[in-house]
Amino acid sequence: MSEATPVIVVGAAGKMGREVVKAVHGAADLTLYGAVDRHPAVQGLDIGDVAGIGSIEVGIHPQLQDICVAIAQEKKTAVMVDFTHPESVYENVRMAIAYGIYPVVGTTGLSPSQLNDLTEFADKATMGGVIAPNFSIGMILLQQAAIRASQYFDHVEIIELHHNQKADAPSGTAIQTAQLLAELGKTYNPAQVKESEHLAGARGALTDENIRIHSVRLPGLIAHQEVIFGAPGQIYTLRHDTSDRSCYMPGVLLAIRKVTQLQRLVYGLEKIL
Repeated sequence: MSEATPVIVVGAAGKMGREVVKAVHGAADLTLYGAVDRHPAVQGLDIGDVAGIGSIEVGIHPQLQDICVAIAQEKKTAVMVDFTHPESVYENVRMAIAYGIYPVVGTTGLSPSQLNDLTEFADKATMGGVIAPNFSIGMILLQQAAIRASQYFDHVEIIELHHNQKADAPSGTAIQTAQLLAELGKTYNPAQVKESEHLAGARGALTDENIRIHSVRLPGLIAHQEVIFGAPGQIYTLRHDTSDRSCYMPGVLLAIRKVTQLQRLVYGLEKIL
């Protein structure tokens, strides 16, 4: 039996981080090597206790670099999973690649220039990585259905709904959905009237693809998206609802297992399905 792949979870004490910890710990071919979280209240605690699975003898550490140094010295092929914040994920990914650790990133909010820079940095290191706006297989299927539908509909808008602790808007998933629809090379939503907004932003954000995205932030939500197509006499709605964060774990585990085989940074879980 091959040796289990070491995994570092960054943002380990957060809601998504705790789910990743449980999934990695429960996988026979993976081992939780390190848990990183900067929140003062969890420093030194056993991440297993924090995640609700009991002690696993992996303490929470505030500095990613210390764990990267340790694993690099052991010369092991390792993976870093990052579900933190847009302000920190860019440096975390650069650091992981610099130490030869493969990044799997679920944090959204990276700018196009940051994504380009990380891609170039990974290319120079001949390192693979996965950055995915969404790790839900159901969402990937929704996007594929939307691409199919867009061949027959010229009018489409996107509504994304998330919990009110999400920092970025629109969501990375909604932006990616619009970009996927744009790859067909068609112009969406041809104007029917000259619109005017009595309140700024009433019609949502307008992408370069001429698709409107509307963002909702409320407690009680987790992650939801609708893609609504319209044509004379009909409406076609695609919707994906998340009821528990465990739905992302099959996609996260898939990315962890495949990322070490990549030699470039890829954007989107569909690239490795």
